[in-house]
Amino acid sequence: METRRLQYLYELSRMGSMRGVADLLGTTTSTVSQQIAFLARETGARLLEPAGRGVRLTPAGRRLADHAEAILTAVDSARLDLVPGAAPSGTLRVAGFATAIRTTLMPVIAELADRHPSMDIVVFEHEPAEAMKLLGVDQIDLALTYDYNLAPDQVDAGVDTLPLWSTPWGLGVPTADARRLGFLPAPGTHDAPGSAAPDAATVFSAFRDHDWIGNSRNIADETVLRIISSMAGFEPALRHQSDSLDLVEDLILAGLGVGLLPENRPPREGITILELHDPDIRLRAFARIRRGRSAWPALALVLDRISA
Repeated sequence: METRRLQYLYELSRMGSMRGVADLLGTTTSTVSQQIAFLARETGARLLEPAGRGVRLTPAGRRLADHAEAILTAVDSARLDLVPGAAPSGTLRVAGFATAIRTTLMPVIAELADRHPSMDIVVFEHEPAEAMKLLGVDQIDLALTYDYNLAPDQVDAGVDTLPLWSTPWGLGVPTADARRLGFLPAPGTHDAPGSAAPDAATVFSAFRDHDWIGNSRNIADETVLRIISSMAGFEPALRHQSDSLDLVEDLILAGLGVGLLPENRPPREGITILELHDPDIRLRAFARIRRGRSAWPALALVLDRISA
């Protein structure tokens, strides 16, 4: 059996449709169908059966897809282990979100440039779903992704995950509105000693009549906004979208909306980031690779450095 044909069957077990496999692997539904048909003739088993206007795996097809995952992983592991202990070399392709690239990956690139000149790192800036799609079709070797504790990612079983770091996020609002609504003391005064911080739903409720800012390339931000807004009993008016935190701040300063920002953002005059509790919001960063790839010296080295 050709491993490429097993790849088509395995992806069909994940994607659920010929069209999904074709889009994922950059081919046509006709090619997907032909390759799985060849595989069925090779095995002598019926792998697909009609399901409405599409197809689904037969019990034999599902069993072979399970074997296919193990076989493809083993092939990767064997290829990467051919030269155990070799010095890191070759091109490592990394896709990830901008913050992780800047704070986690760039220091490693600078370090390795001198120590391992035969190793090259190529960087692509992508949101998590985009990076994971590239990882799934083997167009990158390492994905730097994130999710929120209130909107956890669902990751394929064929992917290994390494937690990196997390950071609290709050609600970015105009400072004048924060003061007017009682979240900041008036100039020249101080909070009363021992005053309890309001919970997240209370904070959101105070801004229910504002427009809200979501992320143009990641639905997780919108999911978090809707979860806490529902706890406060309203539906947020998501009028704007941006994947740039600088632009989110510009929109807030212009009075066009409020939105999520990391609490550790450098202070910007006119913007206040209100802390959120009960529940809190934490962005969690991860390194993700295809299962069986961690033995490759170049990838193993970078994983070791970014998790240190």
